[in-house]
Amino acid sequence: MSISRQIQQAMEKGSWIRKMFEEGRRLASQIGPENVFDFSLGNPDLPPPPAFRRVLLEEAARQDPMIHCYMPNAGFDQTREAMASTYKNSTGLSFTKDDIVMTSGAGGALNVVLKALLEPGDEVIVFAPFFVEYSFYVTNHAGKLVIAHTGEDFLPDLAVLEDAISPQTRAVVINSPNNPTGVVYPPQTLVALAEVLERKSRVRERPIFLLSDEPYREIVFDGAPYPTPLLRYRNTIVVTSNSKSLSIAGERIGHIAISPNCEGRNLVSSACMFCNRILGFVNANALMQRVVARLQGDHIDVSVYQSRRDRLCSALGSMGYQFVRPGGAFYLFPKSPLEDDMEFAALLRGLHVFVVPGSGFFRPGHFRISYAVRDEVLDKSLDLFDKAARTAGLTRPAEKQ
Repeated sequence: MSISRQIQQAMEKGSWIRKMFEEGRRLASQIGPENVFDFSLGNPDLPPPPAFRRVLLEEAARQDPMIHCYMPNAGFDQTREAMASTYKNSTGLSFTKDDIVMTSGAGGALNVVLKALLEPGDEVIVFAPFFVEYSFYVTNHAGKLVIAHTGEDFLPDLAVLEDAISPQTRAVVINSPNNPTGVVYPPQTLVALAEVLERKSRVRERPIFLLSDEPYREIVFDGAPYPTPLLRYRNTIVVTSNSKSLSIAGERIGHIAISPNCEGRNLVSSACMFCNRILGFVNANALMQRVVARLQGDHIDVSVYQSRRDRLCSALGSMGYQFVRPGGAFYLFPKSPLEDDMEFAALLRGLHVFVVPGSGFFRPGHFRISYAVRDEVLDKSLDLFDKAARTAGLTRPAEKQ
C-alpha cells in the first residue's frame, strides 16, 4: 500500500459533509447551479461586516519595516492583547496576552491543544452528534475518542458522562452553539457539567480539561447572551475562529484562550505556543492577525440567519418534520422520516437537494440542513422537502387531527 493504512481507513470513513458537497458540485456542473439545492456545507454566505474591507485595505497598505517577517509563535502581542481585553471585558476574568495563542483556525487550535495535553492512550470525551473531524484530531495525537450520547434535546446527559469518565480521561470537548444541531448549551447545563468535572478531577493527579469549540458563539438567536463555560469551570480552554463571526472562513484565523484560573496556566500556554510551531502551523496569518485585532466587537448580521431559521422551521414543521429548534449557528438537525437516514438523504438527492445524513455525525436517524445558503435557494427548496416528506410517508400535523 502506497499510503498509511490508518489514513486509508480514515479516508474511507471520510466526511459525509464533503462527500455531499462534491456530489452537489458535480451535479450543478451538469444541470446548472440554479437547479441544485445544496445544504451540505456550513460555508458562511453572508458578506463580512463593512469594517472588514476597510481595515483589510488599510493593513495591506502599511509600509512598516519588517511587517512581513517572522513573529512570536503565539502571534503578535497587540493582537493577543486585543483578544485578552475582549475576554476580560466579557467574563471579568484576568486574561492577559499570555493566555492567548493565535492559530490557523479553530481546527488548528484544537489540534495544538490536544498535542499539548495528550499522552498516548489518553481519552477525550465528545458528545454525539459531533463534527466528525474531532475523531481524526484526537487520533492525530495518539489519543482515544470516547463518545457520550446526548438525549433527545441534544444536551449532555450527565449520567452518561459520569460513566464515560475513566482514569485515562484527559479532556471533554463541547461545541455550543452546536454543529450539527444548532443547540446552545444553557448555563444550568454548563454548571452541572462543571460539577461533574470538578468532582472527578479532585481524585486524580491531573485535571480533566474542558475544551470549548466556539466558532459559532457570535451566532446566537432571539437576543440571548452566549453562556460561556469560562465562568463555570476553571480548567476551560476555548478554541475558536473568526470564520463564522466575520464570514472569513477561507482566511483560517483563530485562537486559543486559556482560562486564567486553569491549573498550570503558564505551562499550558507555553506548551500550546511550542506545539503551534512543531505541528507546522508555526503562527497564524500575519495580515489577518492585524485585521481581527481591530475588529473586536464586529460581526455579521445574525438576524439574517435567524430569519432563515424561522422560515425553515415554520415550513418544515408544517410538513410534519420533527426537530429541536436551534438556538444558534446555522444548522437544523431534523429526524429522518425514514428509519435509514442515508436512504432519506438519497431520496432528497434524487430531487437535487443535498443534506448530510446524521450517521455522518454519529447520530443516525437524523439529517443536517445548513441554511448558510442564499434565500432563493432556501425558498425554492421547500416544495422539494415537502415532496420528500410525502414520498417517505410523513403525515402533516393538520392531517393527524
